[in-house]
Amino acid sequence: MAEAGKKVMEDAGRLLLRLMLGGLLLFHGVSKLVYGIGWIRDALVAAHLPAFAAYGVFVGEVLAPVLVILGLWTRISALVVAFDIAVAILLVRLPALFAMDRTGGWAMEQDFFFLLSALGAFLLGPGRFALGALRRKSP
Repeated sequence: MAEAGKKVMEDAGRLLLRLMLGGLLLFHGVSKLVYGIGWIRDALVAAHLPAFAAYGVFVGEVLAPVLVILGLWTRISALVVAFDIAVAILLVRLPALFAMDRTGGWAMEQDFFFLLSALGAFLLGPGRFALGALRRKSP
């Protein structure tokens, strides 16, 4: 029984990680749906990258977080999120690498919170409390 309880706790932890990562990042995606992605397009063009790549933010901050929350294709979705955040860091946030914010925290803590949480979700997988787990159990 102790081993079964440990497994339930581990899967509950995976669920909490997925809900936190996907749920919080989804706010950023919805914001881009509402207010647009012009500034992202401009940053990509300034970096000599194609403007159409800005639409990838909807995959990285809307579709992938929803899939992470649901536990469908969790590992690949978490990698998509990690890639999205890594691109954001490199294109926009890198100057803040050694900066503090006005409250004394690291200016990039949110960026790295998302990046490392996504990598953690990739490494851990979805656990049993996921729609993907139901799919795996069906004959």
